[in-house]
Amino acid sequence: MNLDKPSPENLKYILEQLGEKLGVANRILLDEKDYDLNRYNDLKFLYDHVVKSGSLSPQETHAFIDELRTVRKS
Repeated sequence: MNLDKPSPENLKYILEQLGEKLGVANRILLDEKDYDLNRYNDLKFLYDHVVKSGSLSPQETHAFIDELRTVRKS
Protein backbone atom coordinates (compact mmCIF):
# COMPACT_ATOMS: atom_id res chain seq x y z
CA MET A 1 0.00 0.00 0.00
CA ASN A 2 1.37 3.37 -1.01
CA LEU A 3 0.50 5.84 1.73
CA ASP A 4 2.34 8.73 0.08
CA LYS A 5 -0.73 9.77 -1.93
CA PRO A 6 -3.67 11.30 -0.09
CA SER A 7 -6.86 9.35 -0.65
CA PRO A 8 -9.93 8.52 1.44
CA GLU A 9 -8.78 4.88 1.62
CA ASN A 10 -5.31 5.82 2.84
CA LEU A 11 -6.78 8.24 5.36
CA LYS A 12 -9.01 5.51 6.74
CA TYR A 13 -6.11 3.06 6.93
CA ILE A 14 -3.84 5.53 8.72
CA LEU A 15 -6.54 6.37 11.27
CA GLU A 16 -7.28 2.68 11.90
CA GLN A 17 -3.60 1.93 12.40
CA LEU A 18 -3.14 4.91 14.70
CA GLY A 19 -6.10 3.72 16.75
CA GLU A 20 -4.55 0.30 17.18
CA LYS A 21 -1.01 1.50 17.86
CA LEU A 22 -2.18 4.14 20.35
CA GLY A 23 -4.68 1.81 22.02
CA VAL A 24 -7.57 4.22 21.48
CA ALA A 25 -10.69 2.72 23.03
CA ASN A 26 -13.05 5.40 21.75
CA ARG A 27 -12.71 4.92 17.99
CA ILE A 28 -15.20 7.75 17.34
CA LEU A 29 -12.15 10.02 17.68
CA LEU A 30 -10.75 8.33 14.57
CA ASP A 31 -13.74 8.46 12.23
CA GLU A 32 -12.33 9.41 8.83
CA LYS A 33 -15.36 11.63 8.16
CA ASP A 34 -14.06 13.96 10.87
CA TYR A 35 -10.75 14.56 9.10
CA ASP A 36 -10.06 16.73 6.10
CA LEU A 37 -8.02 15.15 3.32
CA ASN A 38 -6.16 18.47 3.11
CA ARG A 39 -4.60 17.58 6.49
CA TYR A 40 -3.48 14.16 5.24
CA ASN A 41 0.21 15.04 5.43
CA ASP A 42 -0.15 15.97 9.11
CA LEU A 43 -1.77 12.63 9.83
CA LYS A 44 0.81 10.78 7.76
CA PHE A 45 3.57 12.47 9.75
CA LEU A 46 1.98 11.30 13.02
CA TYR A 47 1.48 7.81 11.62
CA ASP A 48 5.10 7.55 10.45
CA HIS A 49 6.37 8.66 13.84
CA VAL A 50 4.21 6.19 15.75
CA VAL A 51 5.19 3.31 13.46
CA LYS A 52 8.91 4.12 13.76
CA SER A 53 8.71 4.56 17.53
CA GLY A 54 7.30 1.13 18.15
CA SER A 55 6.08 1.45 21.70
CA LEU A 56 5.09 4.74 23.26
CA SER A 57 4.96 5.83 26.87
CA PRO A 58 1.57 6.77 28.29
CA GLN A 59 2.58 10.43 28.11
CA GLU A 60 3.56 10.12 24.45
CA THR A 61 0.32 8.31 23.67
CA HIS A 62 -1.68 11.08 25.32
CA ALA A 63 0.27 13.71 23.38
CA PHE A 64 -0.44 11.96 20.08
CA ILE A 65 -4.15 11.70 20.87
CA ASP A 66 -4.19 15.42 21.71
CA GLU A 67 -2.48 16.15 18.40
CA LEU A 68 -5.11 14.10 16.56
CA ARG A 69 -7.76 16.30 18.14
CA THR A 70 -6.08 19.39 16.70
CA VAL A 71 -6.08 17.90 13.19
CA ARG A 72 -9.78 17.00 13.26
CA LYS A 73 -12.33 19.18 11.55
CA SER A 74 -13.90 21.75 13.84
